[in-house]
Amino acid sequence: MTTDLNSSPLSGDQQARLADLLTDINEGQLFWLAGFLAGKCSGSSAGAASHTAAAASAPASAAPELTVLFGSQTGNAEELAQQLVARAADKGVSAKVVDMADYKPKQLKKEQYLAVLTSTQGEGDPPDNALDFHEFINGKKAPKLEGLRYSVLSLGDSSYEQFCKTGQDFDHRLAALGATALAERVDCDVDYEDLAEDWINRVLESIASEAGASQPAAANAVGAEQAPASVYNRKNPYAAAILTNQLLSGRGSDKEVRHIELSLEDSGLTYNPGDAVGIYPENNPALVDELLSALGFDSEQTVSADDHEISLREALAFYREVTLLTPPLMKHWAELVGADDLNALVADSGELRAWTEGRDVLDLVQAWPVAKLEPQALVNLLRKLPPRLYSISSSQAAVDDEVHITVAAVRYSSHDRDREGVASAWLSDRMAEGDEVRVYIDPNKKFALPEDSAPMIMIGPGTGVAPFRAFLQEREEREAEGENWLFFGDRRFRSDFLYQAEWLKWRRDGLLTRLDVAFSRDQAEKRYVQHSLKEKGADVWAWLQRSASLYVCGDADKMAPDVHQALLDIVSEHGGLNPEQAEDYLRQLNRDKRYLRDVY
Repeated sequence: MTTDLNSSPLSGDQQARLADLLTDINEGQLFWLAGFLAGKCSGSSAGAASHTAAAASAPASAAPELTVLFGSQTGNAEELAQQLVARAADKGVSAKVVDMADYKPKQLKKEQYLAVLTSTQGEGDPPDNALDFHEFINGKKAPKLEGLRYSVLSLGDSSYEQFCKTGQDFDHRLAALGATALAERVDCDVDYEDLAEDWINRVLESIASEAGASQPAAANAVGAEQAPASVYNRKNPYAAAILTNQLLSGRGSDKEVRHIELSLEDSGLTYNPGDAVGIYPENNPALVDELLSALGFDSEQTVSADDHEISLREALAFYREVTLLTPPLMKHWAELVGADDLNALVADSGELRAWTEGRDVLDLVQAWPVAKLEPQALVNLLRKLPPRLYSISSSQAAVDDEVHITVAAVRYSSHDRDREGVASAWLSDRMAEGDEVRVYIDPNKKFALPEDSAPMIMIGPGTGVAPFRAFLQEREEREAEGENWLFFGDRRFRSDFLYQAEWLKWRRDGLLTRLDVAFSRDQAEKRYVQHSLKEKGADVWAWLQRSASLYVCGDADKMAPDVHQALLDIVSEHGGLNPEQAEDYLRQLNRDKRYLRDVY
């Protein structure tokens, strides 16, 4: 500092205290203090002049500094974090985006402004890349954060009981450590775009107002990405023609799995192995008709849905979720009905979860009809029909302007009615070659291929094998030298060995170094991929010692935990580690981006 305190109007004691403060303050804090003092003086002409002079003399680095942390399993939180950083410069805010897995916790107490964006896995768990930071912030080593200003955006699915729990955890803990909220936490459901947009605006406006920022800041290159070449995205999906809709499972299978190829010609859409394609489906017309009949509504009455003036039938078919009952919907319905038994059900989370399992909006309307309900009120009550994500099963380097997906049709009986998966049954039963579906690419950098020379172990039972077809197509096109080992499992060898001819060809050609399969119904005792893994445990450990990457794709509820436990057993047995050390070993693989999961 070059300011001469001797010429100031401050007393000697005030000068001493100010000098002590200035010796222990960083540059970002200094300029925040300047803005704060300018604001205190803004009522006088002298204060205004002082503020002008401070602004004129402040260097470019005086922009308030925002760190944007993201915890993301599939990429949505990361994408929103990138959007926040891109918008920050226009508000005069210098921002950088950091993966929680790469964030150094000791930096936390030095932060000026912090934005946390995170999804929640399953029943309230943090995404894989947020595990370490979540443990740190909730542990004994977390520092006091009285000087930190922060806000949290939480992504989740309200059909789960622990809706947005990870974001809530971060918010509550940061507040408990003394940090002050810039903007109230926002919990987003599957239709998160509008809420996220509003949160981004409020966070940046709060920082700009509080710190006195107004001039555009230089864009921070950390984590920045090039704008996508295509005009098509989640908000503006592309109408992709179906090129192939082929039954993949064989005769005698009790499952229906389809291989679907979509045209991306002239769309400008690009993708990488590991990405997903988002598909906007249509509700079953028969279910929509039953619901309209039960409500006694005119299907052609005009309503407003997502800025579209359309018929009620169209709104329920294309724009609203009618096959899933979420706790927020049940609560709102109970308020409309006013029935004691429904109120009691909603008040008991366990009973509510049991009742809603396997039921839909038609069941709710039939069980507790509402005497006076307008069609527009119904549309407003129901949440948006979200896109369904499917792991891409092709490499664009191999198929050019196409994208392939592997779809298992979901059909089941529940509460005396036949039910079906919205998108899977729609694609399987009602969409033929030549029909168009609305699609966009959902990037997933958390499930990317390793370096061409690195070995990889792929674990993908059922349709979880889809991205590994893309991986091998890509490695074949690149002529990559890395070894490839696939663990595949399903019910029966004869009918459920998905893409069998391709795997065997790649095995003969040497691209697929090893192939291990497990078919659960081909013998008396059920056999799954985790059993194959443990049987080959010594070799799995040897591959890990040669820097192999582990990839797991498929069911999150049963398969992923069972595979994780099998890996723990392998590391413990063949690495000579106790259970805690084995868990630490896998956690380190995750930090090193060598244990990657795409589970759902």
